Amino acid sequence: APLNVALLVPIYNEDTSEVFGNACAMMSALRAAGPAHRFDLYILSDTQDAAIAMAEQRAFATLRAALPPDCAVWYRRRVQNTGRKVGNIGQWLENWGAAHDAMLVLDADSLMSAEAIVALSDEMSADPTAGLIQSAPMVVGSDTLFGRMQQFSAAVYGTLLSEGLAGWTGAEGNYWGHNAILRTRAFADCAGLPEMPSLTGQGGLILSHDFVEAGLLRRAGWAVRFMPSVKGSYEEPPATLIDYALRDRRWCHGNLQHLSLLATRGFHAVSRFHLFHGAMSYLLSPAWFGLLVIWALLGNGHNSVITYFSLENPLYPVWPEMSRVSSVLILLFMYGMLLAPKLMGAVALGLTDVPIRSFGGAVRFTVSLVVEILLSILFAPIMMVQQLVAVLRSVIGMRPIWSPQARKGGDYSPGTVLKFHLLETVSGALLVIGMAAGVVSLWLLPIAISLIAAVPLSMLSGLRLGERRGLRDVMATPEMIDTPPILQDARAHRALFRAADTTPIAAE
Repeated sequence: APLNVALLVPIYNEDTSEVFGNACAMMSALRAAGPAHRFDLYILSDTQDAAIAMAEQRAFATLRAALPPDCAVWYRRRVQNTGRKVGNIGQWLENWGAAHDAMLVLDADSLMSAEAIVALSDEMSADPTAGLIQSAPMVVGSDTLFGRMQQFSAAVYGTLLSEGLAGWTGAEGNYWGHNAILRTRAFADCAGLPEMPSLTGQGGLILSHDFVEAGLLRRAGWAVRFMPSVKGSYEEPPATLIDYALRDRRWCHGNLQHLSLLATRGFHAVSRFHLFHGAMSYLLSPAWFGLLVIWALLGNGHNSVITYFSLENPLYPVWPEMSRVSSVLILLFMYGMLLAPKLMGAVALGLTDVPIRSFGGAVRFTVSLVVEILLSILFAPIMMVQQLVAVLRSVIGMRPIWSPQARKGGDYSPGTVLKFHLLETVSGALLVIGMAAGVVSLWLLPIAISLIAAVPLSMLSGLRLGERRGLRDVMATPEMIDTPPILQDARAHRALFRAADTTPIAAE
C-alpha cells in the first residue's frame, strides 16, 4: 500500500546551498520517478546564527521557485533548540508526525537517489513488523587525502562488513541516525528518550541517541533491519584528520554513556551488544596505548625500565626478557588486526557485483589499495591517541561542544595543528629517545614514526588531490569514475542555490 512519507532534514548552522541543493535534487528525482508513495520534504532548522537563518529563508524561497507548486516542501526554524536533534525531531512528531505513515531521516550532508528512497518505502510498506530500516550510506563528495581514504575504504571493504552485519543482526539491527526510514507511529509510541542520570540531579541528554532509539523500538517488538542491498544512499566524510577527531569526541562521549544503559529493562541481547560494542570501540584505544607503554617499559631485556625481584633473593633483580621473536609476533598481531579486515574485504570484492574496472582497472585499483593500507598504518597510531584523548575528556566530564561540522574541511594553521597533536608528538619523541638510549625496543619504530610525524601527517590529510595532476585518480571510487545521476543533479542544484538572488525573502 502506498505510504505518506516525510523526508526530514534537521540542520544546525549549515551551508544552505549544500543542504537545499541536495533537497531540491531529491525532490526533483522523486517527482520524475512518479512513485506510488507520497513524499513531503521538511527542512527542520535549529540554526542559531541570524545571518545563516536569513540565508535559509532565501534558499527556501529559491527551493519553492525551483520545484512545481504542488511539490510539498516545508521549512521550520526553532528559536530555542531544546534537546538538540532529538528535540528537533520530537517537535516535528508532536506537530506534524500524525499526518505521515513514515519518516525518512536525513543528515545535512545526506543524499539519496529516488530509487533508494522508493526501495526503503516499498520495504517498509511490505513489512508491517518493521519499525526502522537502515540503508548503508556510501561515502562520497570529498577530494582531500583523508576523505578519499575513507571513501575508498567504504567502497572496497564496506560491502563485506555490511552484508555480514545485516546477516547476523537480522531483526535486531542498529540505527545510525540518518539515511533510514522509520515508522512514525512506532517511533512516537516507544522511542522517546529520558535524560541521563547525573550526580547533580539535573540530568543530561543522551548524545548518541540513535543506538538507544533502535533498542527501544526492538524492545517494543518492532523489527530494526539493515538493508545494504539498497543502493544510492550517500553521505560525506570528515575532510581532515582533525575534523574526524573532533567528530569522534562527540561520538565517544555519547557511546560511553551507553555503558550506563546496558542494564535497561527489556532490551534485546543484540541491542545491548550494539551499545556495548559502540563503547568498546573507543575503550580499546586506551588499552592499545597501555600495551604500547608496557612494551616500551619492558624494553630490550636487560635494559628494561621495569625491574623485578625474585622472592628467593629480593636484592637481586630478575630482568624481564623480550625476545626478538616475541616482539615480531606482537607487532604482527597489532598490524594484523588492522589489516586483516581490509585484505578480506579486497578479496571479497570479487564476489560482489562491483567489478574491479569500476575502480579504474586492476592496476589503478592495486595502487590505490596499497596507498590506502599504507595511510591506514600511518594514521592508526595517531587516531589511537586521539581516541584516548576523547575517552579521557569524557571520563573527567568535559562535554563536547555542539557545533556545526566543517564538512569541507577546516582551515587549520600549523600552530593549531601542533597544539592539537601535542600528545602524539611528545609520545613519539619519547619513544625515539628511548630507542636511542637502548631502552625501548626498535620494533616500536613504525609507531614512533607515525606519532612524531603527527603534525605533518595531519596537515597532509587535508591535501586536495584533485588539484594535483598526478594524484587525481589516487583512491578513486566507482562514484568518482562514473558519477551517478543523483550526484550530478545535486552538484547542479547546489550551484543554482549559490548563484541565487540574495534578496531577503520571508519564509512561508
